[in-house]
Amino acid sequence: MKLIILDRDGVINQDSDAFIKNPDEWIALPGSLAAIARLSQAGYTVTVATNQSGLARGLFDTPTLNAIHAKLYREVAQAGGLVDSIFLCPHGPQDGCSCRKPLPGMYHDIARRYDADLTGVPAVGDSLRDLQAASAAGCTPWLVLTGNGPKTQQGELPPGTRIAADLSAVADALLQEA
Repeated sequence: MKLIILDRDGVINQDSDAFIKNPDEWIALPGSLAAIARLSQAGYTVTVATNQSGLARGLFDTPTLNAIHAKLYREVAQAGGLVDSIFLCPHGPQDGCSCRKPLPGMYHDIARRYDADLTGVPAVGDSLRDLQAASAAGCTPWLVLTGNGPKTQQGELPPGTRIAADLSAVADALLQEA
């Protein structure tokens, strides 16, 4: 199985310091939906791993988050792609859970769900915590220079981190290497 793990905000859609609180605020980044389509058409199972502390903070509720994700699924499908699943951490930063990135709990859940060894699986993020969780799970971290990527690039990245302009460039590189 060819698996790829994507962060959501800042990778697939525009990020916001004020959180994405409703479907109208979820706006796909240019080229991201087509990139997911190319990956899924090439046989990749595309899954999303996203921290959603807005739930714990009371900024939105589960039905609203489900509506946001329904929009994501719908727009990816309209572009000819498929997101197979979305894994999320609903906890806040102080909740002490094992699923919130930079911890690798969500990635371990993905490995169990797909009965997959995550060694070398590409995991795309725009924040250091995305890369740290991916690295801790044995994935190959990819930093995109969308969302928080430019700021993240200034810091110390996990060993083996690959850098690409955006999700489309990641898809191009992976498909060219295949």
